[in-house]
Amino acid sequence: MQTLPNLKLLQVFASVVENQGYSRAQQALNMTTPAISAYMSELEAQLGFILCQRGRGGFSLTSKGEQFYRYSQEMLATLAGWQTQVETLKSAQGGTFALGVVDATVTDSQLNLPAAIAHFNQRFPAVFFTLSVRDPSELQQQVLEDRLDLAIGHFPLRASNLVTVPLYDEQHWLYCSPQHPLAQGEVDVRRVQQTGMVTRRYWNQLELNKRGFRQSTASVESIEAQLTLILSGRYIGYLPEHYARGWEQQGALHRLLPHHFHFRAPFSFAFRRGRSRETLIRVMREILNPARKNGHES
Repeated sequence: MQTLPNLKLLQVFASVVENQGYSRAQQALNMTTPAISAYMSELEAQLGFILCQRGRGGFSLTSKGEQFYRYSQEMLATLAGWQTQVETLKSAQGGTFALGVVDATVTDSQLNLPAAIAHFNQRFPAVFFTLSVRDPSELQQQVLEDRLDLAIGHFPLRASNLVTVPLYDEQHWLYCSPQHPLAQGEVDVRRVQQTGMVTRRYWNQLELNKRGFRQSTASVESIEAQLTLILSGRYIGYLPEHYARGWEQQGALHRLLPHHFHFRAPFSFAFRRGRSRETLIRVMREILNPARKNGHES
């Protein structure tokens, strides 16, 4: 198996070719002509073929020398890129950043999480990024345990040692399928409240009451599952406006008494008290919410 040439030999060869001869390469390499000649002879000996001709006719590459020069250019370019990446690792912030969000945020233009992650990765290419989708109580617990660095969502329950910083409000409406009886003709508030309601597992009775209902007839762990039950035509339920928009535009969802059944869920950052000045947490907060740069813990 052919042994790879020494990197120095390749660099000398490339410089000789680019300067069209040994004598012209002296200044670029800061080497004497005999030293250059010795390097070239060593390279040709390792390869087992002649790379160039030089004499009265001037400097010229052999056909194999031309091919080898192209290969050498590719290798040297790859090594240059590798060196740049290594230098980036030396100078860039490393480590791991763990972000948690509630589900059904990918369609949320107010958050625009994909763009935020792209921006973060450009700033910190050496950081290993993890993204978790959990319900609000799980997000809070994982932040307190330092399993997550930052969480984003609606956190109705306060937790000690957890800092929450307001972001924006997420609009929710009450929906049913066009096949549901409530989608046919006139309906009133009382009739809606007596209809089979699908709610989220992490909603307590107080949350349900605030939404205008005393009880539910189905429970889910995610908004996607909630949408599935609503689309079945047997249940009604609240969905974020941005998440339901596409289905509503296709005629697959019907909004119920929007003047009465609606609410806005305040979204916030959540992080453990004492960590606000950590670089990765601070920068992600600035990316996602530039209007609140360098905010203090509250």
